[in-house]
Amino acid sequence: MTTSVPPVNGQVIGLAHYASRAALERVLSRSGTTFEQSVALRAVSDNGGTVETARVVSRLTGGLKIEDSAARRTVEELTARGLLEEATPGQVSLTDAGRELFASVRAAGDAIAARVYAGIPAEDLAAAGRVLALVTARAEAELTGA
Repeated sequence: MTTSVPPVNGQVIGLAHYASRAALERVLSRSGTTFEQSVALRAVSDNGGTVETARVVSRLTGGLKIEDSAARRTVEELTARGLLEEATPGQVSLTDAGRELFASVRAAGDAIAARVYAGIPAEDLAAAGRVLALVTARAEAELTGA
């Protein structure tokens, strides 16, 4: 007996995303961190630990499709929690606590990904990556009216 494979569409892609995100959010909830906050911490970490606040906001609005005000609020929440600090006007830096939290979140996320993707052939993952990048680009074009 074989299991039928559903056609790839937005629903299938969304279900995979939400299942993976839910697994990560379970880890994040232990530290009182939201998904949006984890993305902001990653944005700062990916830029060497100090970055323009506008760049973090842009990563949140562009990647998560949230309003500018929600993105700025996320940065403010992280600053209030002592995970980010204003390095200079218009820039934020990870604090030691922020760096430590992000390292633990990244390690937990990496462990989840390792379990989720275990046993999937590299060529299948590469093909899925190419398809999803194309779908993302086309959806972004739809959003911008191109």
